[in-house]
Amino acid sequence: MMSNEKKKRAINRLKTMYPLRNLIDEMYQRGVEASKIGKPTAWSMVNWWEADPILKAMDIEIVYPENYGAVCAAFGAAPAYLDRSDSDGFPTHMCGYARNCIGYAARMKDLGEIPPEAPMGGMAKPILLLASGSLCDARYKWFQALGRYLDAPVWTVEIPHPGVEESFREGAYESAINFMVKELGEFVTFLERLLAKKMDWDKLAEITDDIIKINRLWYEINELRKARPCPMHSRDFWSCMNASLYPAGDPKESLKLYQDMYQEVKDRVENKIGAVAEEKYRLAFAELPPWHDLKIFDELAERGWNFVIESWAYHPPKPIDTSQVSNPLERIAKETYQWFTGSFKGALKAKEYMGYFAYPYLEYARDYQCDGALLHPLLTCRTATNHLMLVQDRLLNKLKIPSLVAEGDIVDLKLFDHADTMRKAETLEEMMDHYRGVRREEGLEW
Repeated sequence: MMSNEKKKRAINRLKTMYPLRNLIDEMYQRGVEASKIGKPTAWSMVNWWEADPILKAMDIEIVYPENYGAVCAAFGAAPAYLDRSDSDGFPTHMCGYARNCIGYAARMKDLGEIPPEAPMGGMAKPILLLASGSLCDARYKWFQALGRYLDAPVWTVEIPHPGVEESFREGAYESAINFMVKELGEFVTFLERLLAKKMDWDKLAEITDDIIKINRLWYEINELRKARPCPMHSRDFWSCMNASLYPAGDPKESLKLYQDMYQEVKDRVENKIGAVAEEKYRLAFAELPPWHDLKIFDELAERGWNFVIESWAYHPPKPIDTSQVSNPLERIAKETYQWFTGSFKGALKAKEYMGYFAYPYLEYARDYQCDGALLHPLLTCRTATNHLMLVQDRLLNKLKIPSLVAEGDIVDLKLFDHADTMRKAETLEEMMDHYRGVRREEGLEW
């Protein structure tokens, strides 16, 4: 006999997640409204807080094409934009976010306006393309290529990329920060000329302070996830990371919403409320999720899989004290540089020299006491893929933690095999059960 009772969700979603997720909807709406009244809008790559405070202080609305690629994938709108990029001669193996953005820009140029089918109101035409030299292959060349379709200048913010050992050489830290401060000062001068207005340095200092406070609180929320059972699933992380990673909306509003989330997660920890009904397995998720198939997390949650931590690059930096630094540009530089190098000390001690992408998963696996990991290699994102086999090797050989490899992509839904991943899940469960015993025999903490 069928029950009329609504099926209970496998993942116990946080109530405070929803208003944070809504900030993304509002971001695109603000961009469109700003365009209508002549307010400047920038398309910006994720830049890990290096340029966002400056853009906000100059009253520029920001939209993020990388985030919009995920939106288009989730709404099923990406294939048409990918096809347009391919037909215009861009390689099919290029970053899926870049292909989606280029196809979108080409379509907007054809129409002379935002495409009517664009999810969430689309991205408004920019007066500035803010690129970043950090990490990814496509980066600033992608934004240069947009010159085919958009009449807007490109500015690239840079961050030094030292190796683990090199970062601890005498003077290396000071040199990196001085370089970034100088670069950011030149960016401010460029914006002042572009907009014919001066920077409000007090406003920049306040915005910078708010963003740092958000990152501290967001860090503490994720620290609470070490509890058993874990109170917050990766689905909620992916839904509400944007207010930090892509500082969407008013920073003071975002800070209040994260404060609400901290309290809800803390209450769950105190009352031993987990994100899944029965936490059989605790897992890490490595790199970007399949935005077009997030339901797989619900199916795995039905098997007792709780994803307790996820990709390093989208988490806030480990906290450092910059309260005595008066120059907001220096505070920004130190915050961004800490995000990149915050795990280097542990990596050096462990003699692991891929100190950003690979090593943090060893820290996560120990700190969050993971039983396994789901690794998601991305066909069109080499940067988020090339370290995953090293991660798999290190997790198994150093911590006796097995992993599942499920190939896919960030945007192209044809590349992710849902059924095959679920079949592999059964095998990984057997391996996780086995290696629990191995870890006990070797004296590991869990």
